[in-house]
Amino acid sequence: MTVLVTGGAGFIGSALVRALLADGERVVNLDRLTYAGSRLNLGDADAAPGHVFVEGDVADATLLRRLFAEYRPRTVYHLAAETHVDRSIDGPLAFIRTNVDGTAVLLAEALHHWRALPEAEAGAFRLVAVSTDEVFGSLQPGGFFRPDSPYRPNSPYAASKAAADHLARAWHVTYGLPVIVTNCGNNYGPCQFPEKLIPLTVLNALEGRDLPVYGDGRQERDWIHVDDHVAGLRRAAAAGQPGAVYLLGAANVRSNLEIVHGICAALDRLRPDAAHAPHAGLIRHVADRPGHDRRYALDVTATAAALDWRAEIAFEDGLAATVAWYLENPDWVAAMSARYDRGRLGRKA
Repeated sequence: MTVLVTGGAGFIGSALVRALLADGERVVNLDRLTYAGSRLNLGDADAAPGHVFVEGDVADATLLRRLFAEYRPRTVYHLAAETHVDRSIDGPLAFIRTNVDGTAVLLAEALHHWRALPEAEAGAFRLVAVSTDEVFGSLQPGGFFRPDSPYRPNSPYAASKAAADHLARAWHVTYGLPVIVTNCGNNYGPCQFPEKLIPLTVLNALEGRDLPVYGDGRQERDWIHVDDHVAGLRRAAAAGQPGAVYLLGAANVRSNLEIVHGICAALDRLRPDAAHAPHAGLIRHVADRPGHDRRYALDVTATAAALDWRAEIAFEDGLAATVAWYLENPDWVAAMSARYDRGRLGRKA
């Protein structure tokens, strides 16, 4: 089976591409290679016989039409997106272009492709639009998002992803395109760009930099290892119903402050002789950012029942392994850190 992955050189996309190639799939990987995307994330998979890398823009209709015609993918995973909340506050229009315009162009070209397929191939075709729990806004303490939760995005990033979700639904309802939408919590794992909370905290701690925490640090997020997320995406493509929405979470709700303390504890174990140990002494509370949602948490009961899927990686084990990965991959860290000033606070959390 040929699979088209947009954004396949990013954090989640590269994990998906690696998993697909490991199972013998042929993958056409479309990525614009912006600051957060790199072929380094693909590792040995970049040279795999079944991997076709195409540097290009998801908003390029001519390119997409050529890729659909040449490779005739049966499944499309749409992950190409700008994802960083702080950057969306500083420059929202880039998020509209990629997340909204890019999604609309992809849907239009996928529809053109799907309508021309023979009946059997058309029946098997799926487009999985990968989204975030941030489209639902902020929860009250103890609350959970469900597939029918109302959309209340509070940042330009979240609003752009909400728009993309609405477009995906419209293309299914209006045209019948077999689209599936997934909304996921915060991901963590190897190859995450250093502007995000976990890698930023690890790398700053190693250098004795301040570990900035927004506000009181009690904002809660539902964390899932990227490999569990990838497994959920693949299960949604294989067993999901067109037009359905699936929430992919791991029931690992933690406050940002808990995450930072957990990273510090892992570093204390792995680098007990570090000059900056105990690393928790580097934590600094800073002014909260605008529109900072207080809580995200996912009720995955319906998804688990519909897809026979659930996350398997225990958070404490996954976090420890993730911290160790950054310590064990200095070349990747150096290459990606050169693209980002880690002295700047900016990161999604």
